[in-house]
Amino acid sequence: MTDSFTIRSIEAFCYRYPLAMPVVTSFGKMLDRPAVFVRAVDEDGVEGWGEAWCNFPAPGAEHRARLINEVLAPALIGRKFDGPTQAFETLTKAIEVLVIQCGEPGPFAQAISGIDLALWDICARRRRVPLWRLLGGQSGKIKVYASGINPAGAAQTAEAALERGHCALKLKVGFGAETDIANLAALRGILGAGMLAADANQGWSVRQAIEMLPRLAQFDLRWLEEPIRADRPRAEWRRLRAAAKMPIAAGENISSVEGFKEVLADDVLGVVQPDIAKWGGLSVCSPLARDILKAGKTFCPHYLGGGLGLLASAHLLAGIGGHGWLEVDVNDNPLRDLYCGPVLDVREGTVELDQEPGLGIAPELSRIERYRSI
Repeated sequence: MTDSFTIRSIEAFCYRYPLAMPVVTSFGKMLDRPAVFVRAVDEDGVEGWGEAWCNFPAPGAEHRARLINEVLAPALIGRKFDGPTQAFETLTKAIEVLVIQCGEPGPFAQAISGIDLALWDICARRRRVPLWRLLGGQSGKIKVYASGINPAGAAQTAEAALERGHCALKLKVGFGAETDIANLAALRGILGAGMLAADANQGWSVRQAIEMLPRLAQFDLRWLEEPIRADRPRAEWRRLRAAAKMPIAAGENISSVEGFKEVLADDVLGVVQPDIAKWGGLSVCSPLARDILKAGKTFCPHYLGGGLGLLASAHLLAGIGGHGWLEVDVNDNPLRDLYCGPVLDVREGTVELDQEPGLGIAPELSRIERYRSI
């Protein structure tokens, strides 16, 4: 088969898994875990799967699913493309005016990303190679870290993650200095010399962040993630970098090629974290990941969603290489665990992707039908 294909169908499926314990960030809570899975089928019956970011706002998942089903899919069905990137560029161009008119660049970018991931899965399946090999990878083995560790019960969550095979942790901070420091001390004690990072989720002003830096220095953090708002002036980020003893990380809230070019051209960020389900899909983020490595920075794909997007992120990291880690949320979520394939099997801080074509998984959505919202 060639890389050219005609799209026969695209459909989004929306789910919500209710949580007994909310996922907490410095800017809000998730009372359930949403997921928008995307299935694309070509004229030969080859099926591909993707996922669109949909964590916020609370009703956002259903909106993105409807954007895919009612707006974007009709623009692609029946059309022939030379590959996923051509489809991505065609669709992005086609809805430019609509995005301006409705003022929703984020939801459209996320919906297009979900479609793009599904089309890359089709492309790899048509070639009968795993997606990570199609992206240029030499090995399916990657490092992972346990993410989503809330301020409440942080030590217990960390211990459970280590029991499941993790060797690296990332704690959510931004909940008051005493809480943050106590939790970091507990995790460093549990982890020993292992990799520990902290994520403030844009929770501090530059003054607050700089005041926290000396107190954070004792924990030998691999990185401090989004200590200030992503849209703050570059001068504030540079002030922060000049005062920091650890690398600064960001990228999940950068949503333009120009924005990433800017951060790759200076030394503020040591760790860069694009989210393929939130912006750019693989069509933009796979060349971007190579540029991150060329710039001498660490590429760590950001991800906090269902299993299909997590699995695609794993394939991207394996495909690009480098020394980064894959983010693996450790909170309860069957929408993740049922569909992330080998990423569920963490051994000594690593996972190994298999040799099956594409993402290597054919989701049985009947297993989560009770969580479907639309």
